[in-house]
Amino acid sequence: MITIAVDCMGGDVGPAVTLPACAAFLASHPQAQLLLVGKPEVFRAWPQVLNNVRCRVVPATEVVGMDDPVEVALRRKKDSSMRVAIQQVKAGEAQAAVSAGNTGALMAIARYVLKTLEGIDRPAIATQMPNARGGATTVLDLGANVDCSAEHLLQFAVMGSALVAAASGRQEPTVGLLNVGEEVIKGSEVIKKAGILLRNAANTGDLNFFGNIEGDDIFKGTTDIVVCDGFVGNVALKASEGLASMVVGVMREEFSRNIFRKIGAIFAYPVLSAFKHRLDHRRYNGAALLGLQGLVFKSHGSADAFAFEQALGRAYDAAQNKLLDNVRDRIAHAKPLISPESLPSELKSIPTL
Repeated sequence: MITIAVDCMGGDVGPAVTLPACAAFLASHPQAQLLLVGKPEVFRAWPQVLNNVRCRVVPATEVVGMDDPVEVALRRKKDSSMRVAIQQVKAGEAQAAVSAGNTGALMAIARYVLKTLEGIDRPAIATQMPNARGGATTVLDLGANVDCSAEHLLQFAVMGSALVAAASGRQEPTVGLLNVGEEVIKGSEVIKKAGILLRNAANTGDLNFFGNIEGDDIFKGTTDIVVCDGFVGNVALKASEGLASMVVGVMREEFSRNIFRKIGAIFAYPVLSAFKHRLDHRRYNGAALLGLQGLVFKSHGSADAFAFEQALGRAYDAAQNKLLDNVRDRIAHAKPLISPESLPSELKSIPTL
């Protein structure tokens, strides 16, 4: 059995979304059990979840608000549902925790409670974006680290490779470094240095490095993984979600204008439905917080029950496929690459910003 601790109070809606999602998840995952973390009185309105033999309530008296400063969440709300859920992972009661709460607070609490893996300076947020190949591209970091060094980007690449390998079974997923052009001479000094580190890692067999890629390659599916700093990654994520919503909205508006377009929509419905399904960002909900000594997944704060169920599924798959062990092993193998004494000589002439 895989046990997941669920912050049932987090997100824009809270229990009205998380608890129906938990019920649906349990119905489709017979080998899963859930620790429902939150205020006990909330669960009385959901007997279908509360009475499930694979559920157990873990009380928490406080809730981290979506606009709470990180300091408040970390230092003042020590019995929040978010923190208690993560503590279940720390205590070994659960293999993963899932929350739709405040991203900054979740990262800070997870890092404080679980600590980072040896060899990791900063955890990263990784998620999937749909691509033209019919699959998804894993992108990291998505906002945990606005300013990154070249060494951080190397760590992200190694962790992202572990995530994709655990999820897909492909042991050598391709890695692209997001840049303003494909040429190695382009980009900031940090990007140039990261490129050297990633090529060096490819030469030692630690990564399957494709090279520099541009923004449109994310959606083309040029590589399995795209590495960037958190500022760029978060902008790309929000832009993709906005574009998907806009396309679906335009389709709906155009086919409602007159009878001829409505008739055309009837015949085109299977194609349009498939297109909408592929763009539906809810299917990709559930971002992994990589680099911690435990599995934590972040759901979108505005997720509905279907989207939150997907986040639960991603946490379940990660635990089942031993993602944490995979990340730890790959980082241990690649660790010498980022130690000062082992850096390639060509890095000596490149300043660190």
